[in-house]
Amino acid sequence: MSVLLVAILTFPSNIILLPLLLFTVKYNLNTLCNHRHHSLSLKNNNDSNVDAIETRLKALGLKLPKPLKIESKIRTPFAWVRVRGNKAYISGHGPQNPDGSVAGPFGKVGEEVSVEQGYEAAKLAGLSILGNLKRELGNLDSVNAWLYVRGLVNAATTFTQTTNVVNGFSDLILSLYGSEIGMHARSAIGVQTLPLGLPVIIEATVEIAI
Repeated sequence: MSVLLVAILTFPSNIILLPLLLFTVKYNLNTLCNHRHHSLSLKNNNDSNVDAIETRLKALGLKLPKPLKIESKIRTPFAWVRVRGNKAYISGHGPQNPDGSVAGPFGKVGEEVSVEQGYEAAKLAGLSILGNLKRELGNLDSVNAWLYVRGLVNAATTFTQTTNVVNGFSDLILSLYGSEIGMHARSAIGVQTLPLGLPVIIEATVEIAI
């Protein structure tokens, strides 16, 4: 503004341009204020999206389980989630109850366990994975992409519907993250047995924000 006054005093003819110059200064100040307000609005909107996945979980009536509770004689000398660069490698997880205990039913799908029960077990295994991801990453929104999932189904000899069982996990992830982030490559493999007689175990690899 001081430069503008000097210019006017030095060159009186510039007084003709004064209204235009004042309008330009006012416009630039308004633009700067509007830009700052817009930036603050974007920041507030981003803050409101924190823990969006947990919000969706609550809306679906689902709850992340507490850390796994198993007998002390069972050793687990490995990481449930191992982060390296922008990848998180997730160990095999089975179904858990909200208190962290291992969830039943137990046995082979196609014999002691029905397909529907196997589906629910895979869904619970997904919640178990999300619980450990939350503890490791601090925020489930940090997952940028679900890359690969492998489901192991404790299957009866003639059981061939392993895909329908592991769908319990895939449907959960897609309902929470949507297809852009949640869509993943996958295998659904029938095996002869699993630890603790679990009907299904799920492992995965995800890309994370760093």
